[in-house]
Amino acid sequence: MDKSSRKALETSLQKKIESSFMKTVQRDKKVKNAYLLVNSKKGGIDLNIAEGQTKDIQANPKQAVHLASVGKLFTATIIGMLHDKGKLDFNDNIARFLDADLMNGLHIYQGKDYSAEITIRQLLMQTSGLNDVFFPLLKKIITDPSFKISVREAVQWGKVHLTPVGKPGDKHFYTDTNYYLLGLIIENITQKPFHKVVHEMIFEPLGMVNAYISCKSQPKVKATYPPASLYILNVDCIDNKRMAEIDYAGGSVVAPLDEYLIFMKALVNHQLVKAETLIKMVNDDVAMGFPTIGFAYGYSIWKPKTIPLLLPKELFCWGCVGVSGAFMFYHPQSESYVIGSFNDDSYAAKALRFMLAKVIKPIAQAQ
Repeated sequence: MDKSSRKALETSLQKKIESSFMKTVQRDKKVKNAYLLVNSKKGGIDLNIAEGQTKDIQANPKQAVHLASVGKLFTATIIGMLHDKGKLDFNDNIARFLDADLMNGLHIYQGKDYSAEITIRQLLMQTSGLNDVFFPLLKKIITDPSFKISVREAVQWGKVHLTPVGKPGDKHFYTDTNYYLLGLIIENITQKPFHKVVHEMIFEPLGMVNAYISCKSQPKVKATYPPASLYILNVDCIDNKRMAEIDYAGGSVVAPLDEYLIFMKALVNHQLVKAETLIKMVNDDVAMGFPTIGFAYGYSIWKPKTIPLLLPKELFCWGCVGVSGAFMFYHPQSESYVIGSFNDDSYAAKALRFMLAKVIKPIAQAQ
């Protein structure tokens, strides 16, 4: 294929992806605003678009976007960086880094205390057996304006009100509780608040000047536009300080999509963790259960399982997902990065399908 034909194909592909995105947003009344960035070296695509209304203005790609649990990959990356510095081992028991008050009665399952058996690796892979405190507490925050709770108090609340779902290492169960504990481990090792660590270890070295931690810090450069609205349980949670307390290391990064791209490129190209560490983060995985059957989960990293005809190996990609219909993925075959959000929890599953079918697949087929 000559250069002009190749350029025409790339232009057509970019227009096709843009059109699919716009139509998807416009026909779904639940989606009030949405954002999509596609950066493909081999596909010749450089797309950064927004659609809808937010904060009484037209959605703009320069807005900072809260990608919900996509922030977990920042937490896992910091753990990987501390691993590379010799500050921890993935197989370390978490009791080495957490105080006795927090550890006491943390994991009692069927009458036996498994607290001392939980490892950092199990927190990363969501196999600790601990239950999830985030959504029960989020409902309390939304329904009761006077209710507030810190992340430590949230973990303690879970001991009293929730029951573990299994023994450590037995199965995958997605929970923010695991990432709260990772955040507290990071604070213990660095002796700094989690939000400061994210700025010092990731945002500042990478020049992510518009990135910040929700309600905990400010971007280095003041934003021109307000952050995009984020709807969970039909409530705009973007500036909810009480929610931010329990967002924490489970997903509190807010940044324009082009700065998430900076982070993702740095991770893929081993500027943050060593090559062997990234390989472990991606490939040391476990099968996810209902409703995410068909995915494997590494260290905060999701991977769709390749299935002949349905999902061929050419579509293999890896990345992270947020409950708000957010995603941040890398497609190795085409060296493509796909980042975006539909900013509504009704789109959690639909967003993944859109990303795979309307972005990754056409890019892969064009190679």
